[in-house]
Amino acid sequence: MTRFPHLKEDFTASLVVFLVALPLCVGVAVASGAPAELGLVTGIVGGIVTGLMRGSSLQVSGPAAGLTVLVFEAVQEFGLPALGVIVLATGVLQIAMGALKLGRWFRAISVSVVEGMLAGIGLVLIAGQLYSLVGTKAPASGLEKIAGLPAALVDAFGSTAALASLALGAGTVVVLVVWKRLPAKVRTVPGQLAAVGLATLAALVLDLPVATVEVRGLLGSIQPPSLDTFGGAAGLGLLGTIVAFTLIASAESLFSAAAVDRLHDGPRTEYDRELLAQGAGNTVCGVLGALPMTAVIVRSAANVQAGARTKASRVLHGVWLLLFAALLPNVLAYIPIPALAGILVHAGAKLIPVRSIVSLWRDHRGEALILVVTAVSIVAVSMFEGVLIGLALAVVKTAWEASHIRMEVVDKGAGPVQACLSGNATFLRLPKILDSLEALPQDRPVELDLSGLHHLDHACRTALENWAARHSDAGTEPVRVTMAA
Repeated sequence: MTRFPHLKEDFTASLVVFLVALPLCVGVAVASGAPAELGLVTGIVGGIVTGLMRGSSLQVSGPAAGLTVLVFEAVQEFGLPALGVIVLATGVLQIAMGALKLGRWFRAISVSVVEGMLAGIGLVLIAGQLYSLVGTKAPASGLEKIAGLPAALVDAFGSTAALASLALGAGTVVVLVVWKRLPAKVRTVPGQLAAVGLATLAALVLDLPVATVEVRGLLGSIQPPSLDTFGGAAGLGLLGTIVAFTLIASAESLFSAAAVDRLHDGPRTEYDRELLAQGAGNTVCGVLGALPMTAVIVRSAANVQAGARTKASRVLHGVWLLLFAALLPNVLAYIPIPALAGILVHAGAKLIPVRSIVSLWRDHRGEALILVVTAVSIVAVSMFEGVLIGLALAVVKTAWEASHIRMEVVDKGAGPVQACLSGNATFLRLPKILDSLEALPQDRPVELDLSGLHHLDHACRTALENWAARHSDAGTEPVRVTMAA
């Protein structure tokens, strides 16, 4: 016990995390268009492989709802065999970034972009899973999912099977919402497990005509990518998907690590090592043809709140997942698909930061706009393009705010007009600068003082030189320019 002084706390926490992770692993896999067992494989690797490595000691990794939409799109476009190649390449890139100590740079990504990314994922996830609640197939694009919802819900009221499926899924969401308000003794059972368990029991007792999880067996579901699959990995679309997986999985994991650090007083996250650990886990998942992994805040928070003290808890949770997948895989066949859809609808709703949007709109409307535009772009276009649009907006906003420029004109009525520029002169403020200069009297000499500028970019320098030449050509004395020392 001296070697493992916190074994009791870690053992108890590992059981709690296992019970939270089990329905989420299965639900994310099914929603991603992959066999349920592959979600368990990713959870096992996240617990045992990533869990053993250094980085964030109490953070728990596995398949995440935040990547569901992207994985589903990849499976639909490239096929399930290509998923292993994508995840393997993602892992290798993460290892390279960790080795190059780029992990800390992910902390520089605008929080509004990340929250907008999660909000967009949440909206698409909810829209897609609502179709599963009524037992129908969801359209491909985010806009089609949202546009087709009213008709799908209307059609559901004409089908007994669809109504049964909808009732079971809605009941699952209700249990998840109500569970956290129940007494502490009841809440020792994780809400996700209770919701799935009650839904499964209801489906069996009432003999409801709802779809259940298809079981292939753990070994039957593992499909390592073949050499032929690697041969087709050079396409531009596949490379773009790999970059999207890498950026989003890394950002989500490292932002989750920062959030988990605020929940406990233990060792702080080593971001580069955590990126290496995530990369190692994704590399193994890719070799096994499983889903990609990220650090998952739901499981991580459950781990901390259950009293975990060391990384032994997350490793043990991976062991429990492995034992379940090896000894009790047929239990999955009893789980209703609408119950898993209900869990993901609830998870998707929690990805939408309503309070953050309201707060940002009051205090930082530019940041709120970035968040909303990123989310809408993901729904309207795709995950990758939406994130790029959000990042571009964040860069433009930062550049605009950084390029403060002030122009002070001193005109004594006789002699030269003095124009003093101070601040940062960039191309973003060039129209304002030129409008002010061109408004100066054309028949008077001008002294242009640039000594107060902290920065003068090439576009502004060229434009100022051209303006000075034009002003001098009007027949007045040449413009006298004073540069910074």
